[in-house]
Amino acid sequence: MAFNLKYFALAVFLFLVEYVIARFVHDRIIRPYIGDLLVVILLYSLLKSFLNVSVNTALVSVLLFSFFIESTQYFNLIGRLGLSESRAAQLILGNSFSWIDMIAYSIGIALTWKIEDSLRKRKDRNTSKNQGISKEVSHR
Repeated sequence: MAFNLKYFALAVFLFLVEYVIARFVHDRIIRPYIGDLLVVILLYSLLKSFLNVSVNTALVSVLLFSFFIESTQYFNLIGRLGLSESRAAQLILGNSFSWIDMIAYSIGIALTWKIEDSLRKRKDRNTSKNQGISKEVSHR
């Protein structure tokens, strides 16, 4: 376990964005689809805030968790548990299954992977440059 402030700050920011979307946006695109895309990035950031796991492990874990939660909607878990009237249960578990949600989660995970990969490549390039500079300085 290792706390990562950058991922935590991103998670807090995304939570606030999700709150604003849930509270104030009542459309047919941003709330249902962009919200789902962002929620997997939020979960990923939260996971990486507290656990020192690889990018791939975190991404797969979040995607599987998201698919599991969506599957509970297909099987009407909230109704079976007698929580149909619970606003909190509906907010956390959702209330209707959608294949499009699964696609939105997948896109969010793919986007996160792409960003992480780009950041890793940039870090590798900078590390290579810095090693080249230090070798050049040490040869003088």
